[in-house]
Amino acid sequence: MLPLALLMLASCNNPVPQNTPLPDSASRKWWKEAVVYQLYPRSFKDNNGDGIGDLKGIISKLDYIKSLGVDVVWLNPIYASPNTDNGYDISDYRAIMKDFGTMADFDTLLKEMHVRHLKLVMDLVVNHTSDQNEWFLQSRSSRENPYRNYYHWWNAERGTPTPRWSFFDVNSDAWKLDTPTNSYYLHYFSRQQPDLNWENPVVRQEIYKMMKYWLDKGIDGFRMDAFQFVAKDTTWPEFPKGYEQDIIKYYGMGPHLHDYLKEMNKDVLSKYDIMTVAEGAGSTLDDAMDLVGPDRNELNMAYHFEVMDVGKGKPGYDLLEFKKVYSKWDTIFSQKGWVSVFLGNHDQPRMLSHWGSDSLPFRGYCAKMLNTFLLTMRGTPYAYYGDELGMGNIRFETIDDYRDVATLNKYQHLKATGGNVDSFLESEKRFGRDNGRTPFPWDSSANAGFTSGTPWLKVNPDYTLVNAAHEEKDSASVLHYFRKLIRLRKSNPIFVYGSYHLIDGYNPEVYSYIRELQGKKVLVVLNFRDHQAAANLGDYLKGAKLLLGNYPDSAPKDVLRPFEALVLELP
Repeated sequence: MLPLALLMLASCNNPVPQNTPLPDSASRKWWKEAVVYQLYPRSFKDNNGDGIGDLKGIISKLDYIKSLGVDVVWLNPIYASPNTDNGYDISDYRAIMKDFGTMADFDTLLKEMHVRHLKLVMDLVVNHTSDQNEWFLQSRSSRENPYRNYYHWWNAERGTPTPRWSFFDVNSDAWKLDTPTNSYYLHYFSRQQPDLNWENPVVRQEIYKMMKYWLDKGIDGFRMDAFQFVAKDTTWPEFPKGYEQDIIKYYGMGPHLHDYLKEMNKDVLSKYDIMTVAEGAGSTLDDAMDLVGPDRNELNMAYHFEVMDVGKGKPGYDLLEFKKVYSKWDTIFSQKGWVSVFLGNHDQPRMLSHWGSDSLPFRGYCAKMLNTFLLTMRGTPYAYYGDELGMGNIRFETIDDYRDVATLNKYQHLKATGGNVDSFLESEKRFGRDNGRTPFPWDSSANAGFTSGTPWLKVNPDYTLVNAAHEEKDSASVLHYFRKLIRLRKSNPIFVYGSYHLIDGYNPEVYSYIRELQGKKVLVVLNFRDHQAAANLGDYLKGAKLLLGNYPDSAPKDVLRPFEALVLELP
């Protein structure tokens, strides 16, 4: 990995390419040119008044989704589940969670999406199942059960298993003693999410059959949840003290992972024209390329998390580090492979609160600026529901308002061990996952028009100002700007296939870059701060023409207002 100084120096001193060619038709893919809209079904629209978003609610809002200009909807899990982790604990892969509706509702949703030329990508959650999945119920019933080897077991007479850390466990212990067979089972996540044994070929074939079931229904791809963790070293070696501080290094990209992916590609993925996204991309750039290199016959898009570690746990973040991460990932995929671009999702706080400001004087400009970044970078952009309106964090005051298993279990652990729960709750106001899961604000009526009942998670009280109906009527709103951005991206292949060149890389307040394709150049200038900042663009502004700006009187200039964004065509 290049040090920051060398990366910035290389990016700024290299000449801007003059004639980057448009890829040939074989290299152009629909999933490269698409804009993805991630939709959290529990929080989007409730149709039956039980306070929980559902499939019929989504169907009722498909025209709104289509109006955004997006191409793909990534739907978080809707499979049958006891819902201890909001659907990421699956009890039946071929059924729909009752909260969301029926399989007939799903079939209608898929049909209505395709009528509108919208594609559907579903979460594939196969590192683990629910402990209520029939496979696990059978597996835990006896040591001789045919399903026993579907999961990872350690018989208690062997002693305590080699320590493994858990993301969600109250005690951070990934081994749980199960009394029926006096054995421990492995769970990297909660105790209700036992890990599948991918080393068992029968398990893999079960998964492939399930994937074909959904693909034959007509879905358009999978986002593969926690997939980099599926392969384990079943000799269970000791890890060094403190390994959990660098967990991806020890849990990710385990032995035979690429063998499994090649097998999956051969048996399933290669038979369909679909989008396949790996959540996580290992701990090195080589790991990422090995997942998605076009000659690898595995997956076709990486979804890395490195940028989410920038400033993690701190009140602010270093824009230079932010630039470095995005520039580094662009560099590695500049010639082959493909990468996702995102600033938030269901596991993160709202992008507006995380990377900018949701305070009233700035929130509209900031939301527009962040969306400008998202939709002008190279890679497939992922917009998270509500970011097109400028939704921000809710900042719960009490633990009773949270629903996320990770937050609740961490709180209980701190409480039981004498930890600082007040400090933790303050941190959760900024970084807690429930910040990004609050119901979508449709209008200014009760419960933001999300439900006629009691919402499963509180509605952000700012919904009277930030809602779709209000922004629809305001031509200067974040919503209208978001649509303009997508139209700009779709009318200019430079934003999809053009080269990326960092400008003024050492500027700690402004992020500037040039996109170039077939001799055409576009300069993007973004002030990431809540005060005036110099862009240091020099001669680049000569003859520049404004394509889009987030202020009503935007014009090419070197000093930017708070959170100002400029997209400029260069001569």
